[in-house]
Amino acid sequence: MVDPARSLQDAEPLPFWLDDPGRPQAASALVSQTRCDLLVVGGGYSGLWTALVAKERDPSLDVLLIEAQEIGWAASGRNGGFCEASLTHGLGNGYQRWPGELARLERLGSRNLQAIEDAIKRYGIDCDWERTGSVTVATEPYQVEELREFAELAGRFGAELTVLDADAMRAEIDSPTFLGGVWDKDGVAMVNPARLAWGLKQACLDLGVRIHEHTRATGLAGSGAGIAVRTPYGRVLAGRVALATNAFPSLLRRHRPYTVPVYDYALMTEPLTDRQLASIGWRNRQGFADSTNRFHYVRLSADNRILWGGYDVVYHYGARVRAEHDQRPQTFATLARHFFETFPQLADVRFSHSWGGAIDTCTRFSAFFDLSHGGRVAYAAGYTGLGVGATRFGAEVMLDLLAGERTERTALEMVRRKPLPFPPEPIRSAGIGITQWSLARADEQQGRRNLWLRTLDRLGLGFDS
Repeated sequence: MVDPARSLQDAEPLPFWLDDPGRPQAASALVSQTRCDLLVVGGGYSGLWTALVAKERDPSLDVLLIEAQEIGWAASGRNGGFCEASLTHGLGNGYQRWPGELARLERLGSRNLQAIEDAIKRYGIDCDWERTGSVTVATEPYQVEELREFAELAGRFGAELTVLDADAMRAEIDSPTFLGGVWDKDGVAMVNPARLAWGLKQACLDLGVRIHEHTRATGLAGSGAGIAVRTPYGRVLAGRVALATNAFPSLLRRHRPYTVPVYDYALMTEPLTDRQLASIGWRNRQGFADSTNRFHYVRLSADNRILWGGYDVVYHYGARVRAEHDQRPQTFATLARHFFETFPQLADVRFSHSWGGAIDTCTRFSAFFDLSHGGRVAYAAGYTGLGVGATRFGAEVMLDLLAGERTERTALEMVRRKPLPFPPEPIRSAGIGITQWSLARADEQQGRRNLWLRTLDRLGLGFDS
């Protein structure tokens, strides 16, 4: 019997991806007043892609990016490294919300994923990019048929998914808990998320983007024909502003009810030996996730560690984002126990890192967009954990909106309409708590959704696990 606690005893309490000797030095803080054509607030993927694409579109544009901490410090450097083509948080969510334009969304998503791969090659970004795809795994008998139905639905929208029976699934990745799976071979890439962020930072600098880290935006207001953004030691006068703060409170107070920050957690093992890796197969290195509501996401790193994340998602009353929430021993113990239940042949493996971080979610689980201040300020948020790929699309949407252009992207209902906002506290916390309990119950009852979940489905509300 494996003791999960013992496997965690030497785990470093910090994100594996950020624990990298190649981490670049932070740029200096802004300590004066300056002007620019476009100010980007936020140095994660959303902000980095916005700055980079803006310069690609118009090299003469003066673009400034400010980040409160360091580039890639938050969700962009802490995630699992699944870069997905989906813009809608999965085909099922997209089909439920925008069935009439889903084919277009899928096409735009595939194009967006390829554009990311092309940019990585064009700028020589060393980020362990692997176009291996990802498998959705059945661990309960009822999920096997559900996955077959999902593969049929995907086929209607042009995707070619490979259905795996139990033997074929275990030939790919060997676990006694696996009963089948569906492999999307083309729509997902694995990436080192922190190195992707740092590579995008360098690409931005090479194109002439000005970057100031340790520069928090503290206020935003109209100023003549532009926008004034305050920082602790300076001030920026910008013609246009793109807000890319995601899980952190928006500078636009009226946007804050549309997202809540939730905490997600992950473990990373020590590097597997050749013997350990051979015991589970996994020669094709694809990522995988199970089919439950409280799902795990799992992948191999470049040096053959296993990242094991997900399951628990934690919301803190009042939408608090605090550093002390990054560590949650009870969740790490649960994740470790699930790891050894899935891979009993890896009983001697230990974990090297344990961490968590906030992601932004909204009631439709996928990004939404808006303008304010007479079209001079654009905003994108709500990626709900699938922002590694979709943030580049979101950057293009924000730039289209700021330019006042009607494009294929801005014509989408997904872009034109916002989700329903979350209710205020204490109703918000109560609703999230009931929803989490209901999702757990559904997992225990062969996926059957209770009245609460069915009502949320009808209203277009929800809380994703």
